[in-house]
Amino acid sequence: MKNMKEVKRVNPTTLSSPVGRYSHVTIVPKEATIYTFSGQIGTDKEGRIPLVFNEQVDNTFANIRALLESQGLSSQDVIKVNIWSTKEIDWEYFDKVWEELFEGSHPSMTIAYITALGLSEIDIEIEVWAAAI
Repeated sequence: MKNMKEVKRVNPTTLSSPVGRYSHVTIVPKEATIYTFSGQIGTDKEGRIPLVFNEQVDNTFANIRALLESQGLSSQDVIKVNIWSTKEIDWEYFDKVWEELFEGSHPSMTIAYITALGLSEIDIEIEVWAAAI
């Protein structure tokens, strides 16, 4: 891996397969530029937060896409995703939106259910890390 020129996503056979659409290991070459982004929430373009959880999910992913594009990046450059949710996630719906963004290139991921986020109206926040070579 000394001359690695791309991000590698690995699921070692020495442990069970991921329980979701993510990779256990993401390896970033040393020449890459690392981007860290603030957590994105489900605001629309006017800054409103919808009451419906899945609408917040849609807006959050739209905001992530816009954030990446603002830096000339795509979902393929995402190496790590951290998800915090105050409500139970509808995984069937969430996975559909996730797959629309990541198109089979699954970054490493952590999810936590918590009691509160920065504002009481916020039900989900997603942080991404990216690497560009």
